[in-house]
Amino acid sequence: MLAVVLAFSSSLCWGLADFLGGVQSRTRPLVTVLLVAQVAAVAIGVAYVAGAGDPFPELGAAALAVGAGVAGCAALAAFYRGLAIGTMSIVAPVSATGAAVPVLVGLATGERPSTIQIAGIVVAMAGIVLAAREPADAAPDPDVRASLLLAGLAAVGFGTFFVLIDRATELGGAPWSLLLVRAGELALLGALAVASRPAMPAGLRDAGPLLAIGALDFSATAFFALATQEGLLSVVSVVGSLYPAVTVVLARVVLAERVARSQELGVALTLAGVVAISAG
Repeated sequence: MLAVVLAFSSSLCWGLADFLGGVQSRTRPLVTVLLVAQVAAVAIGVAYVAGAGDPFPELGAAALAVGAGVAGCAALAAFYRGLAIGTMSIVAPVSATGAAVPVLVGLATGERPSTIQIAGIVVAMAGIVLAAREPADAAPDPDVRASLLLAGLAAVGFGTFFVLIDRATELGGAPWSLLLVRAGELALLGALAVASRPAMPAGLRDAGPLLAIGALDFSATAFFALATQEGLLSVVSVVGSLYPAVTVVLARVVLAERVARSQELGVALTLAGVVAISAG
């Protein structure tokens, strides 16, 4: 029961972080949103490492964690931009199909995915096709197409992150791996901020929503890690993969987003496919 509660908390935090990130990216520079969010995540990560007291990992594990951070940063940039210009109800589920990447990597290295995972990939792909189809009477919208392309890029980035962080955690432990992921992202975003000089928050109150995104994102990762220690990975992964549903519900309730019936079916199929991939 505790594992399910932790996994659900992870989904809730991720869904809230994604929604806030998409909303903030509509009115602020993308680099600003990502940079300030990672400041909060790094601060929490430092406290986590200090409390754990683990030794610094070997160079290989540290490099994997930093690489995961770079992949995750690129994925978040594409994801938040997609949420900002597109329909959140569609972009969020499509980006979550990155869960298929570890399955495909495992297949390439000799592993054999389960039948339910293969079915999940097929169902998710069918869902993406339906979700991407605009109604026949609607005028072509280049932003919709661009947001779906960004969601696809985000899915690849998130999937790469999953593969790298899994290996980094296995070799170097969770606390340092999670901190190095955030530190790598912060360093990259800091360099981009110096080069582009985007507008920064005017004060702590103005930065509050961005700091909340970072805190929620880090908390989601921590909740998921704890859930995997308390319960079966097969159960935890399914519950943890429901985070796009939180973003979809918030987009419907807060932003009053509406999509065509065929697109609703596509969103439902995509979410079902993600759950099936995780369940395998």
